[in-house]
Amino acid sequence: MRNIRAAWPLTAAVLLAGAPAAAQTARPMLDYATAATVRDACIAWAGERELSVAVAVYDAAGRLIAFAHMDGAATAVAEFAMWKGRSAATIGFPSSETANWGRGPASLSTWEGGLPFFAADGVPLGGVGVSGAESADDAACGAAGIAAADLNATTE
Repeated sequence: MRNIRAAWPLTAAVLLAGAPAAAQTARPMLDYATAATVRDACIAWAGERELSVAVAVYDAAGRLIAFAHMDGAATAVAEFAMWKGRSAATIGFPSSETANWGRGPASLSTWEGGLPFFAADGVPLGGVGVSGAESADDAACGAAGIAAADLNATTE
């Protein structure tokens, strides 16, 4: 009996070593440093144009990773930026496009200023939402952040 107990760890190791690994395929994920780059570049873009905005950067799962609310931006724009960013991150379409889809769930943004972003191979990484300026400026601010982080605003 003692020899069987002594041989068990060796037997288990041999069996496990011969079995194929059952792991998921690795996929890129948004990290804080990249999210902060998107946020900071957008804030810099807005500051150069004397705009005051809020910026919210989400990962593809809809988790807020980075956020900023500039001095002078209305209080409510923080919520709008988060709504736009989460919508773009989880749906994968710019809010300028989802605005044309009609009324949907409360999480579906219907105002321009939310942009998804993707890795070089087209994998969705997240989205950025900007609010506080004119809609076109909100979108341009988010696009500046995406470009500064060397991400793609489309899957292509």
